[in-house]
Amino acid sequence: MIMPANPSPGQVYRPENIPDLVFEQVTVKAAGRRVPGPRGTVDGAMVITELHMDGRTEDKTFAPGYGEFVAGGGGELEAVALAVPVDAVGGAAPPELAALAGGARASFEAAGAGRWAAAAARVDAMVVAWRRVRGNEIPQLLAAEMTGTLRALDRAVQARDPARARQAALRAEQAALDLQLRHRPPAGVDLDRLDLWARQVQVDAAAVDAAAKDPGAVAGDTATLETLWARSAHTAPPATAEQVKAALASLRRAAERKDPNAAAAEVPARGPPSRR
Repeated sequence: MIMPANPSPGQVYRPENIPDLVFEQVTVKAAGRRVPGPRGTVDGAMVITELHMDGRTEDKTFAPGYGEFVAGGGGELEAVALAVPVDAVGGAAPPELAALAGGARASFEAAGAGRWAAAAARVDAMVVAWRRVRGNEIPQLLAAEMTGTLRALDRAVQARDPARARQAALRAEQAALDLQLRHRPPAGVDLDRLDLWARQVQVDAAAVDAAAKDPGAVAGDTATLETLWARSAHTAPPATAEQVKAALASLRRAAERKDPNAAAAEVPARGPPSRR
């Protein structure tokens, strides 16, 4: 919002400038660039260098339909893997994406119950589904995420490590839901993510309790759940909305008390049904 309407090389502007609090000064390096994107090339991108209050600089690329597209500095990289509506393709989602999400959920539950043969079978089925669908214009960053996560899930299941297996299963489900965004309404995907992040609370609460760590992860999970609900609450049935609202309020109180056991007890076994 705080930038030239038609940026050109050499222009300078300050998107953030509050004395003694925050400072960002941007210099436009190039405009009208063609850059690689989630589904091919993106035209009209702008490349800038950003000067921060501490004297550090950071290179960024902005692209139409995306906003901040790629940012990096000091060995860090932030990049957009997928955005909607610009990357939406419409039509029914390939059944393999549902198989990946369902398989991740089932492997999560099987690993938690110590049913390792069942977990291994689910992972094998997920690998087959991924091989079938990964050539269908899958965004590169999400493809790498799913491939790496499936490998991590398989190793954790083979090692019969429930903590690692459950975490890898959640990551695989997250990637599958991200891919479904190309075909489904975002609010419906967010409702499915509510259930995923409720299980993330349980995993993180167990890790905090076992290792006597600071429960910051549980607080982060709570904030994520609240954000997802704020975006999708309007699509849930009224009775379900009231239940979720009450559960989130209880979860927030438990997180603020830094009580991981109470937080884990507040999340429902299943989130509200999505509208596909």
